Amino acid sequence: MFKFSVATDSGCDLPAGFCSERKIHAYPMKYEIDEVEYTDKMDPEDCVKFYDLMRNGAVPKTSQMNPLEFVDFWTELYDSEHLPIVHVAMGSAISGTCANAKIAVDLFLEQRSDAKVFVVDSTLASIGYGMLCVKAADMRDAGSTPEECVADLENRKKNINTYYTTNDLKYLYRSGRVSKAGVIVATALNINPILNLDKEGKLIVQEKIRGRKNAFERIYAIVKELVIAPETQTVYICHSDCRPEEVRSFSDTLLERFHFKGSFISYIGPTIGSHSGPGLIAAFFEGQPRF
Repeated sequence: MFKFSVATDSGCDLPAGFCSERKIHAYPMKYEIDEVEYTDKMDPEDCVKFYDLMRNGAVPKTSQMNPLEFVDFWTELYDSEHLPIVHVAMGSAISGTCANAKIAVDLFLEQRSDAKVFVVDSTLASIGYGMLCVKAADMRDAGSTPEECVADLENRKKNINTYYTTNDLKYLYRSGRVSKAGVIVATALNINPILNLDKEGKLIVQEKIRGRKNAFERIYAIVKELVIAPETQTVYICHSDCRPEEVRSFSDTLLERFHFKGSFISYIGPTIGSHSGPGLIAAFFEGQPRF
């Protein structure tokens, strides 16, 4: 008998089918293109269409979950499963969604006074907090209490490392992550930045590497330096419509060099992809604490 429900939003970048199998309840985030509202379907084919639109000049706009959306989402989930809810939120340094979730708790409990809801600030983006959702589902299936799960996630999140690279900075410029001058110089010099998140979840341009192949090699070197017990864990790989052979090579190299027990490959959906654009690829793994 389950002791809690696992909730999150579609920005976790776990495929919809996987979430359904693992009973991870993900709220479908909204985005707009040319004033038309769309819903993140958490589906690879839908992601391909989304990035094709971006390549053709579309500029998507995302929106946060507001407190009332949280209340409606949690109410439907609670009325269905009648269990405490552990909600894993996108990092508060990236989005205001987590803050809205915390505001929503009191509003929700006004309507369902017998309920419990726990909000975990993941301090992560994309499948980084998807990893926490998978762990929460594992703990739920093993019979853990919601309190035990939250304590584990709060301790575990600081050890989830995420390293990204991209060969097109114009999308990060649009979202205010890099300067226009930085884009011009990076493009001229074929710079592929190495990006990661600090312990608070803020996006950092850690290094600037010339050439995409060299950027991949630098990520492999970072993984070697930081990973802990790779043979006991799955490496998670997320990408924004990169070439399939490139993604497979990235995954195969991580498996061959570090002997992860497996890899989980997924698309970066519209929630994060609206800001990163196509061409970004990232590795997520457990290792030394983020600083």
